[in-house]
Amino acid sequence: MAVREVLRMGDGRLLEPAEPVADLDSGEVHDLIRDLWDTMAAHGGVGLAAPQIGVPRRVVVFAVASSPRYPGAEDVPATALINPTLHPQPGAIEEDWEGCLSIPGFRGLVPRHSRLRYTGFTPDGEPLDREVSGFHARVVQHECDHLDGVLYPMRIRDLRNFGFEEELAGHPALLE
Repeated sequence: MAVREVLRMGDGRLLEPAEPVADLDSGEVHDLIRDLWDTMAAHGGVGLAAPQIGVPRRVVVFAVASSPRYPGAEDVPATALINPTLHPQPGAIEEDWEGCLSIPGFRGLVPRHSRLRYTGFTPDGEPLDREVSGFHARVVQHECDHLDGVLYPMRIRDLRNFGFEEELAGHPALLE
């Protein structure tokens, strides 16, 4: 369909909660999902939420297959998820480095649940229910945060662990 502009941090639309999708199997939703995939691919991302392209709807897409932005990250199946709900599972909260297409050139050390179950719907209106861990869990949490108007720097515990990618290249925690 189309590569859309990715809103950047500072644009107030990124801070607004997104609305649920009422008609899961509409042409409008299918067009939105195609635009999300096209935009994510054009920018080299591993996930994208509808609010990041200025559409205040609860829709995210994500996929990881050998991303240069996240070397060593396990594969995450290509997923379009509508009206997601996250259910954190018992276990550790882990910190790891994240970036975001809405905050280009920056990285931060962000705490996330290491295991979670997520539910929602596919673009065909079918229920989706998965239990995931590791990088998959991190990506889903990051993208779903966008649906609630949360950007990853809001979750960083210590802002000494946030900065430009080039400057952080020698950061001890990045080298672990």
